[in-house]
Amino acid sequence: MIRVLVVDDDAMVRQLLRTIIEQADLSVVADVGDGDEVIPAVHKHHPDVVVMDLRMHRVSGVEATRSVMALPDPPGVIALTSFDSEDVILEAVHAGAHGFLAKDADPAEIITAIRSVAAGDGALSPRAARTVMTHVQADTSGQKRREARERVERLTDREQTITTAVAAGLTNAQIARQNYLSEATVKTHLTNAMTKLDAANRVQVALVIDRAASGRSHG
Repeated sequence: MIRVLVVDDDAMVRQLLRTIIEQADLSVVADVGDGDEVIPAVHKHHPDVVVMDLRMHRVSGVEATRSVMALPDPPGVIALTSFDSEDVILEAVHAGAHGFLAKDADPAEIITAIRSVAAGDGALSPRAARTVMTHVQADTSGQKRREARERVERLTDREQTITTAVAAGLTNAQIARQNYLSEATVKTHLTNAMTKLDAANRVQVALVIDRAASGRSHG
């Protein structure tokens, strides 16, 4: 059974998430109310996935995500956000978040994201992908776009096809169906591409791909 740690400073949100998750036959091993409680809870309960609010009083979700990712064999982290601040979302990408959920996501979307991250697929919804892309297009740093383009040029044609699909928010299963490949083959290509792109997870892959595409469109 997938083990989930819920992190949010609103007790009602924590209870709602617990109810949604447990109704799907997943296990909420603990819930905590601030970022400084996350690492002790991870050590104690060994969750597979952490659902992490980004805005908390003492320690932000971004800082807590960074701390989780520094652990050996860390759980996956899904950032819970209102999508009202692109800066915070980008910070969470760089901190190592494996996926994003809107605060108003429906129960099915929440469960799908948790299962996906637990399986190692990540959870970059089309909404999150658009948010990342919007921020990248507003980035005035030509240097970052050039660096991203150089990394993407290291990829094989197949790796470029797969990483572009990842950036669009597709799952490994969807990519496999589109390209008449097995999911195992998609995972192999994606793993190789992540190494070449210096990306820790598929959300960071999307960031590099979007930056490179933005660089081409800006010349």
